[in-house]
Amino acid sequence: MDLMGMMGKLKETQQKIEDTKKRLDTVLIDEQSTDGLLKVTLTANRKIKSITIDDSLLEDKDQLEDYLILTLNKAIEKATKTNEAELDAVAKMDMPMIPGMDNLFK
Repeated sequence: MDLMGMMGKLKETQQKIEDTKKRLDTVLIDEQSTDGLLKVTLTANRKIKSITIDDSLLEDKDQLEDYLILTLNKAIEKATKTNEAELDAVAKMDMPMIPGMDNLFK
């Protein structure tokens, strides 16, 4: 087993993961309520970029809160799946198979 080669590969993979995390800041996830009255956009790193609220929702605080919770949770779930898929792909593609370390990047 070439330990130096594996260490170099590990450093290279870590750099690719960092690069992927930076790129995920530019990947936008859009989500909206089923009726389109509330729209949110976040990055694949789960940072909120924008929220658009239809004026009709401003009349009912409870309804607006429900819309925010449901729509943000759906958007966060989508962003998380995108984030994990991208990072898993980088880690699996470039990682040397080291016994016992297969769960390192999960």
